[in-house]
Amino acid sequence: MRVVIAGGHGKIALLLAGLLTRDGHQVHALIRDPAQAADITATGGVPVIHDMERDDPADLVGAVAGSDAVVFAAGAGPGSGVDRKYTVDLGGSVQLADAADRAGVRRFVQISTMGAGQPPAPGTDEVWAAYIDAKTKAEEDLRARALDWTVVRPGRLTDAEGNGLITLGPPPVGRADVPRADVAATLASILVADNTFRRTLEVVSGHDPIQSAVAAIR
Repeated sequence: MRVVIAGGHGKIALLLAGLLTRDGHQVHALIRDPAQAADITATGGVPVIHDMERDDPADLVGAVAGSDAVVFAAGAGPGSGVDRKYTVDLGGSVQLADAADRAGVRRFVQISTMGAGQPPAPGTDEVWAAYIDAKTKAEEDLRARALDWTVVRPGRLTDAEGNGLITLGPPPVGRADVPRADVAATLASILVADNTFRRTLEVVSGHDPIQSAVAAIR
């Protein structure tokens, strides 16, 4: 497969790129900062410079064309304000989905978050509320498209070593931690699993081997 990953320098994205290239897939990772290119190359991927907030969306169509799948792993990140939750977490996903539509790339995997799809709790910080709202709207946009999409909502992300054991299923699976390494491995398995098309799935640490958990989705 040829896979394009938006948000290519994120922790999950780098782990995913390494797993995919190890298995013989070709990865093109979208990054904003040319200084990050060496980190992409180290995974075996190909860095592609594209800023979703500033560059021409038509350029993204060209970057996506000829791919078998795209993964939206971008996010405004900690320390960003309300505005960037909408321009990156929502706007970036919409832009990538538009590019996939125009380029004829049907497979789209979106990294979302637990809490999406529900209104933020009363008294929630405005930035977190904007993040949840942006992710919810990004999911809704994707579900309205004629793409083979999968939305993946991880639990609380950690940098602990992955053990390959998860709980995966439609919401709610219950809030819990999950290592980024196990999320990346789950994404790699989901990418090639047609039984996950048009499904919203939550993933946390659990007791099921990743490939078995993915195969069990019906």
